[in-house]
Amino acid sequence: MTTGAYPQIRMRRNRRDHWNRRLVRENIVTVDDFIWPIFVAEGEGKKEEIDAMPGQFRWSPDRIAEAAREAADLGIPAVAIFPEIEKAKKDPDGSEALNPHNIVVQAIKAVKAEAPDIGIVCDAALDPFTSHGQDGLVREGYVVNDETIDVLCAQSVLQADAGCDVISPSDMMDGRVGAIRKALDEAGHDHVRILSYAAKYASAYYMPFRDAIGSSTFLGQGDKKTYQMDPANTDEALREVALDIQEGADMVMVKPGLPYLDVIRRVKDTFQMPTVAYNVSGEYSMLKAAGERGWLDYDRAMMEALISFKRAGADAILTYSALEAARLIQSGYEG
Repeated sequence: MTTGAYPQIRMRRNRRDHWNRRLVRENIVTVDDFIWPIFVAEGEGKKEEIDAMPGQFRWSPDRIAEAAREAADLGIPAVAIFPEIEKAKKDPDGSEALNPHNIVVQAIKAVKAEAPDIGIVCDAALDPFTSHGQDGLVREGYVVNDETIDVLCAQSVLQADAGCDVISPSDMMDGRVGAIRKALDEAGHDHVRILSYAAKYASAYYMPFRDAIGSSTFLGQGDKKTYQMDPANTDEALREVALDIQEGADMVMVKPGLPYLDVIRRVKDTFQMPTVAYNVSGEYSMLKAAGERGWLDYDRAMMEALISFKRAGADAILTYSALEAARLIQSGYEG
């Protein structure tokens, strides 16, 4: 029989009550942590659910401001706009990306008009626009670097002209951050920030997203291993991040998130830069599917995943769960 004197140190004391757990909590997720990705598609009056991403929708440009307003009303600081481009507008060089009236430009303007205080993040990449589904220009079967960067610079300036606040190069071309920074500055957009996909891995977790933007069909059996990173490497991630910082990135991103928490931690510890985790589509859809089947409690699993990003060192999280998480946080949900 144990006595009251044993053990002297009882770790459970600080877990006994809700108020005490709150008091000693080391990490916390707040609404301020979120960037919510929203999809824009051609057409009018459209709010179309994405099969591979339950609870996510493709919005037409005339309705996407509704989504942004909902995010703003919940206190979410920023949205990221991703387009689904009509097949007829795709070509090998992704020329629709430079159309000053394309749906990304329309969406930026619509969101700014409806929710001027919310930040807008836009990708600099060509995969939604190319008929081959690659993030850059293909020459003799290879995604070329420098020629692609020229297009990305023009795309970035176009989006900044429309009112985009943050350009987010997701292409993983060498030197693109410095080139985009120079192009933005020369165009009078020195205030526009760059959130670089600094450590973006050639991951299997992107498939629902590729379905959402319509690039998976065009990519086919191809892959992006010649420019996206090998999932086996972490030292390489630090080199990539260091280069993007040197070239002028204001924030850096690790993508995907959950399988790369170790990378997030190394990046944050090494550089002390604003670090964003991308809680990607595959991570989101796995939890959604398991929750719908009753295999786990979706809300609890989602919030546990989000706190893991904060615990790993992320300052912000780009997540499809942003609206759901914001509502739970506002309701006082503890988990």
